[in-house]
Amino acid sequence: MAGEIQDLIAEVRTGSGKGAARQARREGKVPGVLYGGGADPLNVNFDFNYLLKLLKQGRFKSQLWNLKVEGQEDVRVICRDVQRDVVKDLPTHVDLMRLRRTSRINLFVHVEFINHAAAPGLKRGGTMVVVRPDVELNVLAGEIPEKLVVDLTGKQIGDTIHINDIELPSGVKPVINRNFVIANIAAPSGLRSADAEDEGAEEEAAED
Repeated sequence: MAGEIQDLIAEVRTGSGKGAARQARREGKVPGVLYGGGADPLNVNFDFNYLLKLLKQGRFKSQLWNLKVEGQEDVRVICRDVQRDVVKDLPTHVDLMRLRRTSRINLFVHVEFINHAAAPGLKRGGTMVVVRPDVELNVLAGEIPEKLVVDLTGKQIGDTIHINDIELPSGVKPVINRNFVIANIAAPSGLRSADAEDEGAEEEAAED
């Protein structure tokens, strides 16, 4: 199951239609609608600055949220669309969808690396290069893994960790359909320089 799911705070918007939405914008709010999940749609408002801050963090549309609206039960949602002003590129409306436990969604899950001390490559001064700190996965809403775990035990300088090296929970699959790189252990700069000098010396000797 997922770990902590970030709250998304909104308030009920009274009225519906374009008039109520325009009034919300005049009051510094961004109107939105919550739909799906076998329940009636719910009109909501978001504080403009609060929502803009969340949007700037990135991946607003590809993560799970815990929607909190006063007077309503908390509900898990995912953003389906953010409409923006064509000139200012600022949010003007948000569409949210309720999720059932059986809904399949794409979202990013954090990758955690463990047992650094048991990696000979890191002990020798190698550098851990994380290519993907988060991986986009296709999962069931009711069975979202808290994180993906990479065990660094025995990893040497030059070793590369791919997505296929990680044991994924049943029913979970990467959105990208190829064996992409998660991280690698790079040689320390001094060792890379020494290797380059050795290669250069070997080439000169071969030319002689």
